[in-house]
Amino acid sequence: MDIDPPEVLKNPLTVTTKLLMGPGPSSCSPRVLQAIMDDIKEGIQYAFQTKNELTLAISGSGHTGMEAVFSATVNIVSSKPGVSLKLSEIANAIERVKPKLLFIVQGDSSTGVLQPVDDLGPICPSLCAVPFDMDRWGVDAAYTCSQKILGAPPGLAPISFSPKARDVILSRKTPVPVYYWDMTLLGRQWNCFDGNRIYHHTVSANLLYGLREGLAIIADEGLEHVIQRHGTCAKRLYHGLEKMGFKLYVEQDDDRLCSVTTVSIPEWIHWDDVVLYLRRQNVTISGGLGPTAGKAFRIGLMGYNATLQNVIYLLNVLQEAIDYVKLLKISKL
Repeated sequence: MDIDPPEVLKNPLTVTTKLLMGPGPSSCSPRVLQAIMDDIKEGIQYAFQTKNELTLAISGSGHTGMEAVFSATVNIVSSKPGVSLKLSEIANAIERVKPKLLFIVQGDSSTGVLQPVDDLGPICPSLCAVPFDMDRWGVDAAYTCSQKILGAPPGLAPISFSPKARDVILSRKTPVPVYYWDMTLLGRQWNCFDGNRIYHHTVSANLLYGLREGLAIIADEGLEHVIQRHGTCAKRLYHGLEKMGFKLYVEQDDDRLCSVTTVSIPEWIHWDDVVLYLRRQNVTISGGLGPTAGKAFRIGLMGYNATLQNVIYLLNVLQEAIDYVKLLKISKL
């Protein structure tokens, strides 16, 4: 790793005592929020492996980060569901369309596909379950959400812009049309430019606390170990599912996203009964989304949940559910 874990995240989070005088809660001290924001900025730089100064977290879901990254006429390049795009397909599209920017999803949680992005930087015209090296790969803008691998509550979108992208933003000929996503202002609130901070909007202190601690946990464990842990757990899950007779939706191993495993729903079992059994055992998995809706179910191995203990427990409960549903089917004959 080129970027080391930030020293500031090795210290426990301390929050000053606040006098809430109603009708509250009222905002905490601006000095506290500023200090936490600086910690978060360094943590995002470590997770993204970047030295980009314009690095911050936007209030909103992961889609908020997407909206802030671009506003463009879109030309879509798609592949068969469950299969990643080949580098040649992307390169041909770039040559044909000659776009101003290339937007691509590295980890598609709807299908469980991992799209390789490390070789995309060089072919373009002049986020911690799998490796992501923003600076080394030449990525100009990247965003993620707070509630998946980072293990924080939902509501923030970490985002980072390269110096090249920052210069494009700062040299706009027209003002940014949306105040909420104006990086020239948000960057000043997050101390990304030289000069004093400004007020842009009130950020949820609770969300900042959660994201700061999620990043601190990653820094404490080490990014390389976090990536290795997710990969190890995913392989154990693949083996267990296939041993039980399930077929993984993403057939090629290199195309599989280790943080989300998509499994084809077999014809030999009534899946709604399996889900009901799992819920009774306080275990939740997700159905398909988009191209996998009604065809597959998805198992997430993210952050705190990505442990071999959890994988083994899930496989055992899933086997119990299958046995239960088979007996239920026989009893109805």
